[in-house]
Amino acid sequence: MNSLTDLTGTPALVTGASRGFGRAAATALCEAGAQVVGIARGQDELEKVRAELGDAFTPIAADAADPIVAERLIRAHRPRILVLNAGVVPVARPIHEHTWETFSRHWEVDVQHVFHWTRLAISLPLDPGSVVVAVSSGAALGGSPVSGGYAGAKATIRFLTSYAAEESERGGLGITFLSVLPGMTPGTGIGNAGIVGYAARQGVEVETYLQGLSATLSPDEVGRTIVDLARSPVHESRSYRLAPGGPFPLD
Repeated sequence: MNSLTDLTGTPALVTGASRGFGRAAATALCEAGAQVVGIARGQDELEKVRAELGDAFTPIAADAADPIVAERLIRAHRPRILVLNAGVVPVARPIHEHTWETFSRHWEVDVQHVFHWTRLAISLPLDPGSVVVAVSSGAALGGSPVSGGYAGAKATIRFLTSYAAEESERGGLGITFLSVLPGMTPGTGIGNAGIVGYAARQGVEVETYLQGLSATLSPDEVGRTIVDLARSPVHESRSYRLAPGGPFPLD
């Protein structure tokens, strides 16, 4: 059980913080009073986030998939909330048009970064009561035939997080590990790429495809839900599907 219901002054760290769900989570954390370190590759985009969020946000331009970066930043900032969101935008094409390099890029970035940060959260370890939230995807449940290895990589992130939760319990570490699985979300790089890819696959305009979607969440709603889960003292599940009316526990 953690004690993060009041986030005032709480150190937090968000990977992939310059855009999409990462930026939304960083914003929600800052609004809740946390002191947020945001990591992304692009310094210019991070500076735009700092201009918006002010002194509560510290930008660091770095490769989140580098284990040396992960260890250095965990040791330096000792986050009580760690949001693992970094990833690459899928190449939207059917399986037979992929190369192994385009197919496997999510394993090299998305999965590798969650692996390194999760391993370090246990081995260093983070302080008791800390919370780690890894961003998976609804594609981990139903697949994504125009996104190469994306769905499988996101399913692996869910597994990794569950394994870490078990090790925390076995070792009495008191660290909560959660994964969240947002559905396709317009307004993010990944969501927009998926929308364009599936519209092309169906031979329709993007606007027509969007009209056929069921209700979706906005990035800001996903960010706020991540923060709500991070500061909840009790959890029904180790993973949650994020959708309107949710989050919905999965296990």
